[in-house]
Amino acid sequence: MRVTKLEHAALVVEHSGNRLFIDPGKFTTPITEASGALAVVVTHQHDDHWTPEQLGRIRDRNPEVRVFGPAGMADAAAEAGVEVERVAPGDEFEVGPFRMRFFGGRHAIIHSSIPVIDNVGVLVNDALYYAGDSFAVPHDVQVEALAAPAGAPWMKIAEAMDYIMAVAPRRAFPTHEMVLSRAGKDLSNARLKWATEQHGGEYLALEPGDSFDL
Repeated sequence: MRVTKLEHAALVVEHSGNRLFIDPGKFTTPITEASGALAVVVTHQHDDHWTPEQLGRIRDRNPEVRVFGPAGMADAAAEAGVEVERVAPGDEFEVGPFRMRFFGGRHAIIHSSIPVIDNVGVLVNDALYYAGDSFAVPHDVQVEALAAPAGAPWMKIAEAMDYIMAVAPRRAFPTHEMVLSRAGKDLSNARLKWATEQHGGEYLALEPGDSFDL
């Protein structure tokens, strides 16, 4: 199974010629190479994690692709004419070679003035975990690779460090970092690397387009 990081929060997981996309949003370069896509997981409704245009590009090349998201995202997508299969924490689906288990339930608090929305974390093939905009820990799971948030309006770096140490993955890499400058990315990478190594893990300072195998 190969994992490729795209810009911001978007990931592509490839297995046996099939693809699973996660969170293709507005800060991600338009996805034009999407052949073989069986499914898309969207963790929540914010447009830095999905847009109708990104989903449309994937669906144009894969008319039978299945899109999964929490209730709030599904409602928002329906207004744009996009059909989404609703998922909630505790749900599990298999699509081709991809087994997806969902955790969490709520977006991290941004500010008391901003409503808290639905958000799910997804564990792919019991190996790759991404919690969307939350610090939801998948308990009783040995995470092989964790997509760890590097920068966002809803977090500070100490929280991301504590989160990595709570999950204790074998490997971690940065996501959600398009809000950071180059200097900010370097700072976050140094802090997240330290946190990953506290339990003997390896930190991968991936840039958009970089891949690794699980």
